[in-house]
Amino acid sequence: MAIAMTIAGFVNLAMMATAAAAFHFNGHTGVADLDQAYMTLEPLLSHAAATIFGLSLIAAGLSSTVVGTLAGQVVMQGFIRFHIPLWFRRAITMLPSFVVILLGLDPTRILVMSQVLLSFGIALALVPLLIFTSNAKLMGDLVNTRWVRGIGWAIVAIVVSLNGWLIVGSLLGVD
Repeated sequence: MAIAMTIAGFVNLAMMATAAAAFHFNGHTGVADLDQAYMTLEPLLSHAAATIFGLSLIAAGLSSTVVGTLAGQVVMQGFIRFHIPLWFRRAITMLPSFVVILLGLDPTRILVMSQVLLSFGIALALVPLLIFTSNAKLMGDLVNTRWVRGIGWAIVAIVVSLNGWLIVGSLLGVD
């Protein structure tokens, strides 16, 4: 799972770097959403490049969705011994998208809001990870050292603070 997430991260990074370089060096600094990015890339690089960019976004989204879903399934079934029927899992994951489409909400704004909410998952994953890896009974010789714990808690504090700032800014409409 870690390898797949790393590859997906590098694909996303490569796409962002390519698009940013193409836009920046051609004076297009106001690109705010994906359809605008596609329309801007087409005359700059070619129709094929814009299409590849769009397909890459779809592939990156699907790969990260699949990896996240499989990781959740492994945790639920393997560690917790809890099984959710396939139809229910699909309904839970697709329902928010259908609601957004049916209500005609701005997809870019909803995407940003979803990422703000998902950013709290980082803290929810980091805290237990740090607690478990700092437990000598659980980890044995591989337990975190004092300085690793200190750096880890500092990172958690920074991430939680930035998430709080992001939420407050989003609620107040500050960009």
